[in-house]
Amino acid sequence: MLNSVEEVRGGPFRSFLIIIVAILFQVAVANRLPLPGSVTPDFVMLTVVALALFKGETVGMVSGFLAGLATDLVPPADHTIGMYALVYCLVGYLAGLASPEMDRSQILPFMAVAVGALVGNLAYALVGMMLGDPRADWSIVSRMVPLAVLYNVLASPFVVWAVLRVSRSSERLEPRGGLSVPGYAARLGRQQR
Repeated sequence: MLNSVEEVRGGPFRSFLIIIVAILFQVAVANRLPLPGSVTPDFVMLTVVALALFKGETVGMVSGFLAGLATDLVPPADHTIGMYALVYCLVGYLAGLASPEMDRSQILPFMAVAVGALVGNLAYALVGMMLGDPRADWSIVSRMVPLAVLYNVLASPFVVWAVLRVSRSSERLEPRGGLSVPGYAARLGRQQR
C-alpha cells in the first residue's frame, strides 16, 4: 500500500515516462541497428516485462497495453493497429505473475525476459497469421524467433537495470541483499519511514 502522495503521483507517471523513453529508443536507435538476421531487440517489450516484474501483473498488463498501442501508432507502423497492444498486454500480465517470486531468485528476471520474448514473438506471429500478414509465414517466424529471443536476453540486463534504477529512485525501501526490487517490499508493508 502506498503511503505518500509523492509515490501515488510518481509511480504511474514514472512508468509512463519509462515507456515513452523505451519507444523513442526503439524507433530512433534499435530499429536502425544492423544486426545479423535483420532482427533487433524489442526494448519496449523488455521494458514492459521489467515493469511487470517490479510492480506486478496489473501494472504489467496496463503498461503493456499502453506501450503496445503507442507502438502500433508510432511510425513506421506497417501492421494492423492493436497487434502489439494485445501481445504486450499478454506478456506484461504473464511477467507480472512472477513478481512475487523476485526476491527468491537472481536469475528470474532473465528467465522471465526469455520466456516473455518467446511468448511475445510467437503471439505476434500467431496474430499476424490469423490476420493474413504475409510476414507471419512459419518459415520466417522459425528463423527469426530464436534470434529475437537471443537479442532480447542479451539486452535484458541493461533494460532491467535501467528500469530498476529509475523505479527505485521514486520509492524508499529498506535495503535488502542481492537484487533489490521496488514495489515488492511495499506490498508487504516493509517501508522505511
